[in-house]
Amino acid sequence: MKARRDVFQAIADPTRRAIIGLLAKETLTLNTVADNFNMSQPAISKHMRILTECGLVVIVKQGRERHCSASFSALQEVAQWAAQYRHFWSNRLDTLEQLLNE
Repeated sequence: MKARRDVFQAIADPTRRAIIGLLAKETLTLNTVADNFNMSQPAISKHMRILTECGLVVIVKQGRERHCSASFSALQEVAQWAAQYRHFWSNRLDTLEQLLNE
């Protein structure tokens, strides 16, 4: 049984975050994505495989080219996780502010 890639694993790497940032602006071919990085094509392909396996990137083959686009629905999991801590710290800081004002 193949384990599903975790979106947190995907965004943990700075290169993958940079790829998502590029694709957030526009759809690019795989070669155009690779041209933005100083690394080998196999290394970029590995990053793209991880991003596609966790659902952050969609690759559509059109003729001989593969067009890549960002898919942000997978980031909802990250947003929900972060929201619980944002709420926690917001409450803590509000309490601290009240104590300081007294």
